[in-house]
This record gives sequence, structure tokens and C-alpha cells, in this order.
Amino acid sequence: MRLSPRHVWSVFVARNREFVRDRSALVWTLGFPFVLVFGFAFAFSDGTPDRHTVGVVAPPGTEQVEPVTGLDHVDHVAVHDLEAALERVQRHRLHMLVDPASGRYWVSDDSPTGYLLERALHGAAVDNPDWQRETVPGESIRYVDWLLPGLLGMNMMFTALFGVGFVIVRYRKNGVLRRLSATPLTAFEFLCGQLGSRLVILLATTTILFLGSHLLLGIPVHGSYLALLVIYALGAVCLIALGLTIAARTASEELAGGLLNLLTWPMMILSGVWFSTESLHPWLQQVAAVLPLTHLIDAARAVMLDGVGLLAVSHHLIVLILTAGVFLALGARLFRWD
Repeated sequence: MRLSPRHVWSVFVARNREFVRDRSALVWTLGFPFVLVFGFAFAFSDGTPDRHTVGVVAPPGTEQVEPVTGLDHVDHVAVHDLEAALERVQRHRLHMLVDPASGRYWVSDDSPTGYLLERALHGAAVDNPDWQRETVPGESIRYVDWLLPGLLGMNMMFTALFGVGFVIVRYRKNGVLRRLSATPLTAFEFLCGQLGSRLVILLATTTILFLGSHLLLGIPVHGSYLALLVIYALGAVCLIALGLTIAARTASEELAGGLLNLLTWPMMILSGVWFSTESLHPWLQQVAAVLPLTHLIDAARAVMLDGVGLLAVSHHLIVLILTAGVFLALGARLFRWD
């Protein structure tokens, strides 16, 4: 498979110039995500849209647990990893953690919801009135703090899939690809140039959105900025490769739009952009686990909110790398100029 850096660079430069000259697309790509982030920050400035959640320590394989607070509109979820659950209490993603077997519960002193659930627990304590209280230090995470990694990933998904898919389909429909086929440029070189161009655009726009939100809204970052860059770069490559695969043979913009919507909507709903995947039905959680956007968002959230390193999210990165490789190979194999 021939690969000429000069050919790839020519496609890369041409595509970047085309994007920059399209003022409306440039403004939309940069402006719309800012409207979403600041809109959600204002809408949920006094709270979060999440329900009150109590984790109940249960044996592995248990999916349903008995309520321990006696309150309606409180989610009781089974947890199997005590250490991981305590980290969620620390970040206020679990408002209280209860272990009925040992008679202990964990709550953060900084959580108003945890205080209310604690009082309800003691009021409903018929079988085990002598609960042992454990305190978990931590800080509250605003909904916009939790939401930002998902919005960055969602914006990256739409820009990658539609920005690549529709462009190549338009090239094919307008005869641009047919003219390129008469040049020494190979399909693999063309795809590499398109991937490189869109990768630079995605990382630039995502960095601008991230820095703006971080500085103006005080979005916390407990992990490494370099780790975030690696995660979003791998996620961008994976999503761009998926867009290239969809556009490899598609000649109709209507068909391309339908296929891209068929991919983007399930990922936007199931990948944890707006709410945690833990609230999904168990078999939908399995579907979400194979979506590349899920691994991108989960890895970014772990770095930003929990302060972990790349090693802790290596399983997400491996999935993104393997998926990107499969999509790139499939796109190059299926690609047709006309």
C-alpha cells in the first residue's frame, strides 16, 4: 500500500483551506458547543437533574436491591466494588453508600442530599437500628462539571462523522473524486489526508471549547492535561475513521445522512453524554460498552473528575485504538472513487 507524504500533505492542506473559508461552518463548529455548555451551566446552576441515589453493597451478580431509606423518588442501586463506590460518594455521584451486612453506611458531610438520606435511613431502620456512620471527605461536582466531557465528545462525534462523511459524499457527487482518481493519488493517501485534516480541526476546536469552559466556568481538572489530549486525540481518530468507512462507497447525501443519524443518535443517548450509563437497563449497558463514544467520555471523565492517569483508563484507550484500526482498514478496503 503506497503512501506518499507529499500527496497526503496536499490533501491535508486543501481540506483545511476549504474548512477555514467556509465561515458559516467555522462559526457553527465553535459557537454551538459554547451555547450548550453555558446554557446547561445556567440552567442547572442551583442543582443537578440527577435523582437522589443510594448505593447498596450487594453480592456480585445482584442487580436489584431492597430500598433502605423508605423514601420515594430515591434510586437504590446495587454496588459490588466498595472502593469504587466510595470514590463515587467522594464525588457526590452516590449520595450515600450502605452496607446492610455490616451495618455501616458512608456519607459526605458536604452533601446536603446525603444528610437528608442519612436521616431517612435512621427513620427507616427497623431491622438494623444501630447503623455505624463513616464519613467520606470530598467535594461536590456540579452537573456542568460532569457534563463537559460528554459535550466535548458529542461535538467531536458530530464534527467527525458529518464533517467527513458529507464532505466525501459531496466530492463523489460533484465529480471531484473522479478527477482525483486520474492523478497519482491513491485512496489510502486521500483518506489519510482527510483524517489528518479533520483531526487537527477537531483538536483545535475542542481545545478552544475546553479552555473557554475551564477558565470562564471554573470546570475542574484533577488529572493531567496531556492525558486528556491523548484521550481526545484517540477518540477523534476513531470517530473520523468511522465517518470515512460510512462514506467509502456512499454516493447519496440522503443515504449518508440517514446512516450517520443511525449512528449518532444511539451514541448520543447511550454513551453517557447527558446521564450516567449506570441508570440504563443492563442489556443497554452492554450495548453502550461497544460504542466508541462511551469509552471516550468515560476515560475523559475519569481523568478530569477523578484525577486518574492513562494507565487507569488503558482499557478504554485499547478499545479506541483497535476500533480505529478496524475502521481505517475497512474504509480503505471499501473506498471507491465513483
